[in-house]
Amino acid sequence: MKIFEKNNDLSHRGTQIKNDTGFFFDCHPGVTCFNKCCRNLNLYLYPHDIIMLRKKLGISSGEFIENYTEAVLPKDRYFPEVLLKMSDNEEQTCPFLTDKGCSVYTHRPDSCRNFPVEHGVKYNDKGKVEDHIHLFRPPEFCQGRFEKKEHTLSSWAKDQDAVITNKMTFLWSETAKYFYSDIWGGEGPYGKKAKMVFMAAYNIDSFRDFVFNSSFLKRYKVKKNIQMKIRIDDEAMLKFALEWIGFFALGIKTDIIRIKQ
Repeated sequence: MKIFEKNNDLSHRGTQIKNDTGFFFDCHPGVTCFNKCCRNLNLYLYPHDIIMLRKKLGISSGEFIENYTEAVLPKDRYFPEVLLKMSDNEEQTCPFLTDKGCSVYTHRPDSCRNFPVEHGVKYNDKGKVEDHIHLFRPPEFCQGRFEKKEHTLSSWAKDQDAVITNKMTFLWSETAKYFYSDIWGGEGPYGKKAKMVFMAAYNIDSFRDFVFNSSFLKRYKVKKNIQMKIRIDDEAMLKFALEWIGFFALGIKTDIIRIKQ
C-alpha cells in the first residue's frame, strides 16, 4: 500500500476509482499478454507478503529474506523497504513464474493480488488517515483492461481473495508512515534499534523466537491469552509485532505490552 503525500498529483499514476465506481478487467491464459507483467518488476513486499510466501514455499522467513529479497533505502525514507529479487535471466522474470503461470498464486503478494489496482493512503499532519486512494493503472501492454468483466473495489477484493491481505497491508502503513522521519535518535536506519524493528516487521519467525526464547517476557508483560495466540497464529503475531514496534521505537502506549516493574 502506497503512502501518498498530501500534495501528490496522482493524475499521472492512473485513474482514480471510488468504492462504487465500476471498472473492466480480467486476466486469464486467453489474453495475449498473459504473464507479461511478471517480468522486470520493482515489486515491494510488505510484512504479510513474506508470511504468506514463506508458508507456501515451506521455508522460514529468514530463509525467504536471504534468498528472495533485497533491502533498499528510498531517498525520502528512514527505514529500508524490501524488494523481491528477480531471476537472473534475460527477461528478469519473477522467481515464481513458471510455464504454467504463478507457482505461488494462492499466496501471492498483495500488490500482485490487487493488480491492476493500486491502493494508497494519505495521512494528515497528525498522522490520521485523510483519504484512501485507489488507482486503476494497468500498463500499456495489458490486454486485460479490454475484457468485459466489470468489478468494483469490493468485488475485485473478494474475487482476488484480497480482503485480509488488504487489511494487513493497511496495518503496516499505520507503522510505515513514521519512517518518513528520522526516529532513530542518531543511530540511523541501519542501527541496532532499526535492525530490531526490521526483524519484528519482516522476519516473523525470528521475532517469535525472540519473544519466547529470550528475556523478552521477563522484561515485558504480555497477557497469557495473547501469548497463546501469537505462538501459532502468524497474523496475530504480526499485529503483535506492529504494536511492539510502536511501543519500542516510537513510545506509543499499548494495552497489550507493558514493561514489568
